Amino acid sequence: MSDLSHLADRYRERARWPDADRIAWIRKDRWLGFPKAEAVRKTLDAMLRYPPRTRMPCLLIYGQTGMGKSRIVERFEAENPRGFNEAIGVATIPVVAVQLPPQPTDGEFYGEVIEKLGAGFAARGDTQRARLLTRRLMGQVGARMLILDEINHMLACTPRQQRIFLNTIRYLANDLQIPLVCTGNHEAQAALLTDAALAERFDAVELARWQNDEAFRLLMVTLAAILPLRRPSQLEEQRCRTSVLDLSDGNTGRIFRLVETLAVRAIENGSECIEASDLDADDLVLPSVSMKVIAQRRGRARARETV
Repeated sequence: MSDLSHLADRYRERARWPDADRIAWIRKDRWLGFPKAEAVRKTLDAMLRYPPRTRMPCLLIYGQTGMGKSRIVERFEAENPRGFNEAIGVATIPVVAVQLPPQPTDGEFYGEVIEKLGAGFAARGDTQRARLLTRRLMGQVGARMLILDEINHMLACTPRQQRIFLNTIRYLANDLQIPLVCTGNHEAQAALLTDAALAERFDAVELARWQNDEAFRLLMVTLAAILPLRRPSQLEEQRCRTSVLDLSDGNTGRIFRLVETLAVRAIENGSECIEASDLDADDLVLPSVSMKVIAQRRGRARARETV
């Protein structure tokens, strides 16, 4: 076994684990705080500490599916966990994060919030009662931020239902005087812009696809330093970075899945490192989008050969 100096200090011991344990660790869900994600988390943290005022700050986090929006929300929620106020005997929930249902009417929206607050189906089917109960419970638990994940689901509603839903979240933000955060795809941005009064309140941050720049090189350096492989990988080399971006289309989720697959393959075949040539292997199991890229690439290559 090499001296493992290519790995960060705290990850070297993992490289000595048995193969099955290393593969299990690679496949575990974990947070990797790349700069854009950390910047968004700092923004959320600042918003959480805002004092109540008439117009609270609002934020839209948008980007392609798989760019890490929901993961940022999960991480932030975990960093601001529920507690229990023994003095009054109620739970405290500083961050209320709700994933919107596939077709979020105002009644279903209130139902999801009430469920998150632990009141079950106490007001299901009665929108007015659900609204009053939501307001009361949000105050009782000391909610200081409301996060709505997958705000683009509202586009599945009729135009009238969309207007009602946007009015609902604007009303709730005004009434509770807490920051409102929404996440979604690029269509979500367009949807919020249909309500001029609401759009005026929102700042927006895009989780853009990765480019072959210094930020991406540092991401590859970080991955190479934490993966429990016993030999140095070539992830930061130009050819490898170009291939990873080509196969993933710069999508964060696909990049991590691709590198995870390569790392597991390196353990299973005994190579113990990721090399640029591995990305051209015929037996590499890839995300379906990556397979489409390979098929297109090979199609272009065959076309050139016939010319």
